[in-house]
Formats: sequence, structure tokens, C-alpha cells
Amino acid sequence: MRQRWIFTFLGLIFLIVGQPVQSETETVPFVAGFDRFARHDELEPHVGGQLLISELSCVACHPSQRSELQPKRGPRLTGAGNHLQQKWIREFLAAPQITKAGTTMPDVLHGLPPEKKQQTITALTAFLAAQQSAYPEIKATGANPVPHEFWKKGNVEQGQELYHKIGCVACHEPDESYEPGETKISPSDKMLAQLDPEDIKELGLAAAVRPVNSVPHGNLPAKYTAKSLTFFLLNPEQTRPAGRMPQLKLKAVEAADIAAYLLRNQTESQTAEESATATDLVAEGEQLFVELKCVNCHDAKKLKPSQFAQPLAKLKPAASTSCMHDAQKNMPAYSLDQQQQTAIEQTLASLPDQNPASPKQQLDFQVLQLNCYACHERDKRGGVGFNRKPYFETAAHVDLGDEGRIPPTLTGIGYKLQKKWLSKVLNGSGDIRSHMQARMPVFPKQQVSALPTAFEKVDGKAQLSDSKVFPNHDKLASSGRIMLETGCIQCHPIRGESMPGVVGTDLGDVTNRVHPGWFREFLLDPASLKPRTRMPTFFPGGQSQNKGLLDGNVDQQITALWGYLKAGSKQPLPEKILEAKSKNYELVPDKRPIVLRTFMQEAGTHAIAVGLPEKVNFAFDAEQVRPALAWKGRFLDAQGTWFIRFAPPADPLGSKAILFPAGAPVALLKNQQQSWPTYSPDANELQFRGYRVDAAGIPTFLYRSGKIDIEDRFEATDKQTLKRSLTIKGNQKSSKSETLWFRGLAGKTLKQLNATTMQNQAGLQVSVSPELAKADVLRKHDNQADWIFPVPAAEKTTIEVTYQW
Repeated sequence: MRQRWIFTFLGLIFLIVGQPVQSETETVPFVAGFDRFARHDELEPHVGGQLLISELSCVACHPSQRSELQPKRGPRLTGAGNHLQQKWIREFLAAPQITKAGTTMPDVLHGLPPEKKQQTITALTAFLAAQQSAYPEIKATGANPVPHEFWKKGNVEQGQELYHKIGCVACHEPDESYEPGETKISPSDKMLAQLDPEDIKELGLAAAVRPVNSVPHGNLPAKYTAKSLTFFLLNPEQTRPAGRMPQLKLKAVEAADIAAYLLRNQTESQTAEESATATDLVAEGEQLFVELKCVNCHDAKKLKPSQFAQPLAKLKPAASTSCMHDAQKNMPAYSLDQQQQTAIEQTLASLPDQNPASPKQQLDFQVLQLNCYACHERDKRGGVGFNRKPYFETAAHVDLGDEGRIPPTLTGIGYKLQKKWLSKVLNGSGDIRSHMQARMPVFPKQQVSALPTAFEKVDGKAQLSDSKVFPNHDKLASSGRIMLETGCIQCHPIRGESMPGVVGTDLGDVTNRVHPGWFREFLLDPASLKPRTRMPTFFPGGQSQNKGLLDGNVDQQITALWGYLKAGSKQPLPEKILEAKSKNYELVPDKRPIVLRTFMQEAGTHAIAVGLPEKVNFAFDAEQVRPALAWKGRFLDAQGTWFIRFAPPADPLGSKAILFPAGAPVALLKNQQQSWPTYSPDANELQFRGYRVDAAGIPTFLYRSGKIDIEDRFEATDKQTLKRSLTIKGNQKSSKSETLWFRGLAGKTLKQLNATTMQNQAGLQVSVSPELAKADVLRKHDNQADWIFPVPAAEKTTIEVTYQW
């Protein structure tokens, strides 16, 4: 608990230094960038005002052509009727700032007499209650199980842990009752703890110890149901396209867990059913929604704004009445404090004299708007607040220092990362730090699509191709393999292979991630580009420590490293990794099949992996009772399964992995149109009953559906296909007139290759016998195509299927 004590101590120092700390009960609009920087004179005066004008959506009513002032706008209300609770809507309309502390929503009804105000609230609530939108269907995969009505199954304790570990607390308030894990305090934080308040102030380090205020949640139990909050967390963009609340790549059960934690104090009275509303009241509310200019900020029923106020450039900052203070009837009222009012007034006064923003100013402003500074530091601004650092942890508390648990700096990121890779990071497919608990969020594409180009334009020095930076690098690749052994592979994997205990980022595709110029500069002097990095320099004073390789020529040695990494699998792994592999726990089914119970990403925590001598492997999910995936080539490494308690899921060592369709292989259906059942841990139709291994070492999986027993066996052919035999026993005619169906294949699209073979969009081909094919049914249901077959009612039936990919 020493870490918690140090950060609490620094908080006391902060209070002594004299900086204000905002209370969650304050009614002024909370804008993260303004609160953290502008309030402490860390932004240019007009920038703070611009940020408020943007985040308060002033330009939604007061038109302006200036791009940086375009409005954030409010949430979409197209689904308000079944996503928000009506009582909360009424209370929020009556007093926005009181109902949700820190809201950027103004009070648009403040000027109405009490009776008229109540009538208006009733009509607007009726209109919003009529705005209904269906919740999206969440498709299950092996890695993302979707239990039936999963939003009802959230686990509060698991939700609390996720909330505090994956990054929510970078912006939102941590729970005082939650104790983060033990992590080592960085030397800089230890130094701060030893300084007295006057020293901190004199050294200009007040910002380093200043607590970061939280984006308020408001009364979530009164606002949401478990279902609506769970679906909001899964895809915030659907409701908030401005991206101020990003998506954290949650699985369905994770979203349900976090929702359960956030709604843990919800009472039954807060989720009472609301009655239907009269049509004429809905029509009145729709008219008021337009007249009161709600439509200028919110989408609802495809309504378009038709009324606008005076253009922003013509507003008088010193006007006696305005939206900012002493708002009159028909004006929205923002409860701004004096500092916020002054910032906006200064910006409005300077508008005529402001030059167009430079690319750097535009970029800095967007980073402010999206609150990237909550997690990332850039140009000595922002980063994880010191009072939030304890919650940023590594997996299994591996000690990698702050750079292993705190999100990386954005300083010079456009010089470091290639645009294509930075785009992957922003769209959620560029995760390489598996050791880090915090997740890189995903923002709406329209909000971040221009960022990679902007970062490169602002940060990029003259970017040269690798052939310019590293001439003849391909010819020196073999020397690069030797260079990697001088220190690189002791911390970094290469193409998924590593020395024992290595947890750093994989260097295998680094040439696709970083610019060659940055790579060269970083190797020469790591600390110049990443202060306080743990990465040592292997060329101190510009001299190589390996004089016997390439005559000790530093430029050629770095060129060789790039050349080796660029060559990828064309070059063998470093010798030391190969030696370690010979002593490792890779399972090689060279003579007999190998069966391993393990934990796999696509086959879940009850995976049974089977490696076959024909170099064809598959994994069976014993929890969902289905084959989950298959792959070719090498099988698995068992070290994590056998020896490492917090090991990540086992990954196939081979290639050409293919996923089997999610869902049970067989199901009892009342008719051909009935939906194929989805997996639910509370009501799974199939019961797994173990497996038996025959004389050849091949397992047969045993499971039951009602009174029907099923034996499921996979074996490989010489052509590296999988032959499956399902033996079904006791399939007699059900009294409920249900028929047992086997699903041969499913996918977004299915293509019939011949009378007995079907292929889905992923390239998985399934072939059945001509007899079975005669009874096939190809159907579309819930945006998915199914190829299904009725199983003859008999005491014993065997179905044979071949999988090829």
C-alpha cells in the first residue's frame, strides 16, 4: 500500500501549494481540457475559450465557419425512449446542471413560468419516449461469448476490477474502496514525494502533482437500465458520435460487468416501467423540440434545425445579457463560472484578429478536444494524473517500469510511427502491448481519420525511405541476426518467438511500424527520444560494443538490424532463441496426436487443443460444446499452460488458422425458420460429458442434447483436411414435434461450390455425403446464412463431414 500512501501524500502537497480542486457537486460545465490546463494558465488565453465554445456547442446556434469552433453537439436521441429512463429525462430537462453535475447541456427552459415549464417538460419527455431504436444483435465468437440476455448477468466485482484497470479511471472517478495492485514507484515520483511544497512550486512542478479532476458520471442508476448502459458501453459512438466517450473494445460480458458495477446501487424504484403517451402530446413535444432549438444539438427523428441565432462573429462579448450570464427568456442558460465566462469573452473579442490556426495549433486543439491528455503526455503537457497512476498496472504485475504500464508519450509520434500503423492504432487493430492492462480506446473514424497525417505533418522531419536511410540493408540482414543477440532478444520477442520470460513488444514487424529515420536515431541514443526509458544504448558515444561484426561500423550494424527485421521470415530466428526453443515446451505431435487442455483466445477457458501428426490441429470449446478453430503446421507451446499462472491465452504456433461457426453443432428446432440457439452459460442445450481416446490417440468428444447422445470425432487426411464423424444415438421423434438439425456451415455469405460442398466468406469449405446433401436447407436468418441438415430419427446415425481451407 506504499504506492497509495505516496500519491496521497503528494495530494496533500498539492493542497498546500494552493491549487483549487473541483468538487463533483459544482454545477458549472466540466470540460476536461479547460479544467486541467486553462484554469492553471497552461493554455493560451484564446485557446481555452475556443475549447469551451466547441465543447458547449455554441456554434450549433451561432454559425461560424471556423473549423476549430465546430460544435461537439449533444448525444443522439433516436433511441432515447428505450435507452433512457423517463423520470430521469424529466428531471434533467427541469434542471440539467443539478441532475448531472458538470453537464455541458444548458437550461433551455429557465425562462418559462412554472406551469408552462412543467407542460413543456411533459411534452418533450413524451416525444423523447417515443424515440425507440432496437438494440443491435451481438454475435458470439469463441473469444466473445454472448450469453442469453447477457446484460442481466453482470458481475459487480469483476466490473469494478475492469473499470479500474482498463483505463476508465483515466477520466472518471476511482472508487476509494478499490485497492490497486502493488507496482513500483518511479524514481521521479519518489523524488516529488521528498520535496516540500515550496520546492515543488519553485521548480515549476505543480502540474506534476496536481490531481486531475474527474469527468462526472451523474446519477447513472436513475438514467440507465442495465441493458441500455451495457449496450452504450459496447458502442458509445452510436449515441455520442463526437467521440468524447470512446470505445474500450469490451466484450459483451465485460460491458455487462462494468454496467453492473456502475449501477450497483440501483433500486427497483429507479427502473419502474413507464406508461405509453398520447399521440397529440408526442406531436407537441416534437414541435417544441424544434422551436426550442434542441434539434440544433441533438439528432432525433431525422429532424433538421431551421432556426439559428446571431452569427458568432457578431456577438458582443460585453453584452449585459447572454447565454453565459443573466440569460433572458428564449436564451439557453449556461451556468459558467467567472473564469469560463472570461475565457469565452476574450476569444469572442479576438475573433476578428485571429489568424487561421497553424497545423500544429489545429492538432494540439484536437488532442485537447478528445482529451488524449488524460492518458498521453505530449510536449510536456498532460499524461496520466499522478492520483490515477496507481491504477495503471501490468499483467501479473511484471515490473517494466512506468513505460510498461503508463500509455506512451505522443511527443514526436508523427516522426516515430508510420501513418498506416498509426491508423491501425486509432482504429483499434494496432495493439502490441499485451503486458499493459490499460486499453487503447477506439474513437469514431470521422474524429480521428485525419490525425495520422496531422501528426506526421507536425512532427515529421524529412521522412526518407529505408533504402535512403539504410542503403543495401537487405545484403546485411544475416549480420543483423547476430546483432539482435547483443541485447535485443533479452527483452523483445521476434515474430512471436522469444527467450524465456520476455514480455516486451515484438520487434518482428517493427519495420512496418516505425520510420527508418526514427529507428536509427533511437538506437543511437534512446533517451533523447524517450526520456527515462529502460532501453539502454548499445552505441555509447557513437561507438559499437561489437567490434568484430562489420568492423565495428555503427551505421552498418544498425543497417543490418533493419535489414534483418525487414526480411521477416526469410531470415532464421536468432540462434539464442532457437537454442531456447530446443529446451522449451513446444508440443510436437510427430507420431501420435497430442491432447492438451488449455486456455485459448477463440476456444475459451475450457479449450481442448488437439495436435495431429499430419500437421493439422484443432481446438474444441468444452464450455460452449463446439469445435472452435483449426490451423495447420506447428501445434502449441505448453509452457504457459503448465507453469505460468497468469499466462496469456495459448496461440497456435502454426498458420492458416480458420474459425468454425459460433454456436452448437446440433440443435432441436421446431421449424426451419427458428433461430439457431446462441450459447448461454445458464441454459446451454448441450451438456459436455468428456472425451475418450482411441488406440490411435484420437479423442472423441461426448456430449448430450436432452436424451440424445452425440459422439464427435475429428481426424486428419493426407491432404491436410479434417474429417469429422458425428455419431448420434437415441434421436427418436420428440413429443414436441422438434427435429434435430446439424449445422454444416454458417457465415455472412455462403457459396455453393457443388451439390455437396459449401464455402463461407472466410474460405472454410464443408463437404457432406450426397445422401445428406439431398435434404439440405440453405437459409438466411439474422443477417447470417446457415447450411443445415435434418438428422434422421433413428436409434443411431452417423454424419460424415470434411473441412478444407
